[in-house]
Formats: sequence, structure tokens, C-alpha cells
Amino acid sequence: MTDATTESTPVEPFSPGLRRAIGVVMIGASLSFLDTTIVNVAVHSLAHDLHAGLDSVQWVVTAYLLALAAVIPVTGWATRRVGAARLYVAALAVFTVGSVLCACSPNLGTLIAARAVQGIGGGAIMPVGTIIWTAHATKQQMGKVIAFLAIPIILAPALGPVLGGLLITGIGWQAIFWLNVPFGILGILLVFQLLPMEKGGDAGRFDVPGLILASLGIVGLTYGLAELGTAGGPDTASVMGLVVGLLALAGFVLHALRTRRPLLDIRLYRTGAFTAASVATFALGAANYGGMILMPLYLQTVRGEGVVIAGLLVAPTAIGALLSAPFTDKWGAGITSLTGAAILAVATIPFLFLTATTSYWLLCAVMVVRGIGFGLSIIPSMTAAYQAIRPEQIPDATPQLNVLQRVGGAIGTTVLTVVLTGRLRHQATTAQQAGGFATTFWWVLGITIIATIPTIALARTERRDRPRT
Repeated sequence: MTDATTESTPVEPFSPGLRRAIGVVMIGASLSFLDTTIVNVAVHSLAHDLHAGLDSVQWVVTAYLLALAAVIPVTGWATRRVGAARLYVAALAVFTVGSVLCACSPNLGTLIAARAVQGIGGGAIMPVGTIIWTAHATKQQMGKVIAFLAIPIILAPALGPVLGGLLITGIGWQAIFWLNVPFGILGILLVFQLLPMEKGGDAGRFDVPGLILASLGIVGLTYGLAELGTAGGPDTASVMGLVVGLLALAGFVLHALRTRRPLLDIRLYRTGAFTAASVATFALGAANYGGMILMPLYLQTVRGEGVVIAGLLVAPTAIGALLSAPFTDKWGAGITSLTGAAILAVATIPFLFLTATTSYWLLCAVMVVRGIGFGLSIIPSMTAAYQAIRPEQIPDATPQLNVLQRVGGAIGTTVLTVVLTGRLRHQATTAQQAGGFATTFWWVLGITIIATIPTIALARTERRDRPRT
């Protein structure tokens, strides 16, 4: 059951072991999330330098996502088998080697293969890192820890385009991959220095059918969504990917229910609080990350700003999210998440009236408020999910929550990209293009309102489970 006493019980100070775990995991989390956004701004440069079309270069992004999606389901079992710290070192090492291979790639095919290697390491970093710090934290401390670790999640969409633009303009696209190398090495050294290298134990028989079905399902959905966004609408490849993904996931659910030790324990969803928190994490991922993609595109397409200036102008979102951090665990996770979703919806309304001359000051102010809603919504929902389960269930829950958040973000991003592409297809003037963005923000508002529904369920579950005094 949800630990509802969090809002009234003082949070004890972090232990030295927890502080060390947070410091180590922060490095890996920053690399994983920053790399996802920083590469997006390099697509045009890669197409020019590698003499390839944008449809081919898009695979640099897609290959990373597919590898990342395929490896996440294995992390729970692998952690039990080899030990969390050892697996975390391996993930950082693979990610760092993949970054070197990317920077040294002489052609597009090699770069795509190197990005897949990088994705294998990147996919394991966050799930394993979460398992590391949860081993040192009490349920009452989880809200504050997640608020710390959410900083790279919050800053990545704002800093990625700015940093990527500066590196590409000043040095070249290879620099965005070389940037990972010193931080990856530092992270590995800190793990050896600060964390006990505990050996693994009996993880049980490896669930090969479960791996095949789960990976095929997640990769199929990820590929289908990526292809849907690239094509600007449904085509044969995207539909086939989505159908295969959904069928494989349905098969995995049936398999997991009949297997004594499945790869991922979906019986966790028998707990009402965990189910509500998981659905809220998925829905808020779609609302938050989907909405974030539009403003940089508006600033570059309608206002003619470069990637660096556009990145700086969306930074207020990160500022707002940071301002919300002290309040993410002051009240119950359910009511806080519901409040954040409501703020997010209200802060979307001004974007419905975008024009080609909307004041930058107004946009920045609204983005600060939207950032507050982002921080107050998604961080408490993740906290509630971990507070609803027993410590020994965390290795099973963590991969699932990571998948839900990333797939939710991918769905939101894809839906809005398709809608925006359709609205801009026949818009010639900047005024018409601004109207296309304003129309697309109606979809953002709709997705956000839908995302409030699971937060209401989470708040109701939290209130029901609260001990009566």
C-alpha cells in the first residue's frame, strides 16, 4: 500500500551511502537523457556531412531508441544475476565505447551501428541506477531523491539543443559524441570509488520467451511510432511495427501470467496504487514530452531563430521545473501529481492563441508555469509507484516504469508531430504557420486533460489507503 504518512512524517537525512549513490547515478542519468536530445539538433549537419537524405539520417535517432527499448526489459534479471554496481559499470562502459565509435564513424552505416551500441548501454543506465539508489533509501526519502534525479530529465530538453547547437557550430557534429567520453569515464571511476561492488546471486532461470516477446513488443512499438513521426502519418512500415508490437506485448502478458518467474512481473499491477501511479507516469510522459517538442519548432520555423537561441528561449521550462522541486514531496504524491497536471493544462491555454508576433516575454513566463506543472506532475507519480511496492519488487518495477515513461513520451511526440505536419503542409505565410502551431496545441491540451484522469485515480487510491487516525 502507498505510504501515506510521507506528507506528515519528517524525512530523515540522507545516509552517506545514499548520497554517494545519488552522485554516481546523476552522472549516468545526465548522459542518458542529454544524449537523447542533443543528437536531434545534429540531423541536418549529419545529412550534409555524410551526404545522405534526412530519411536515412533519421535512423541515427531511431537506432538508439530501438536498442534502448530492447535492453530495458533485461535489466531487472541482469541486476539480480551480476549485481547492480557491476552492471552499472558495464552500462556506462558500453555507452562510452559507443560514443567513441559514433565520433569516429566515417559513414552513415557505421554511425547507425555505433548508435545501436550506445543505446544498449544507455538503455540500462537509468533502470540499474534506480535500483542502486533505492537500495539505500527509505520510502519517505524517495520523493526527495527522485526530485534530485529528475534534474537531468528536466534540463535535457532545454540544454540539449543549446549545447548541441554550440558544439556543432563551433567544432562539428563529432563533438556531441566526444562530450560523453570524459563523463562516462568519470562515472565508471566514481562507481569503483564510491559504491560497493557486490556480487550477484540466484536470479532464477532466464526467461527467454519473455525476453523475445517483451523486446519485440517494445521495439515494435518504438519503431512504429518513430516511423509514424518520420513519415508524417501512417504508412506500411509504421502500421506493421505497431501491430507486431501490440501482438507481442499481448503475448508477453499471457506468458508472464503463466510463468512462475517471468522476465517482468506484471502481477505488480494487482496493487491499485502502483497501477494508478504507472498509468499516470505513462500519460504524463505523453503530455509533457509531447508538448516540449513544439515550442523549439515554433521558434525556428515561424520566428526564424537559430537552434542556440531557440534552446535558450525554451530554458524557462527547466527553470519552472526546478522551482517546483522543493514541493514535490511536501504533500501526498497523488494530490501533488493532480495539482501539477492541472497547472500544466492551464499553462497550455495561452499557446492556443500563438501568432507570428507573440511576445517572447509572455512565452517565457508561461513556460515557467508549464515547467512548474511538469515538475509537480511527473515526479510525484514516479515516487508513488515506488512507495506502493516492497523493496524486493523494485528490480521488476523499475524497467516497467522506464518503458512506460519513454513510450508515453514517444506516443505524445509522434501524435503531435503528425498533427503539426498536417497543419503546416499547405501553410505558406508565417501567420498561417503560427496558426498551425496554435491548432496543434489544442491537441496538447487534450492530451494533458486526459493525463489528469489517472492522477485523479492516484489521489483517490492514496486517500483510500491513508491510515485513519
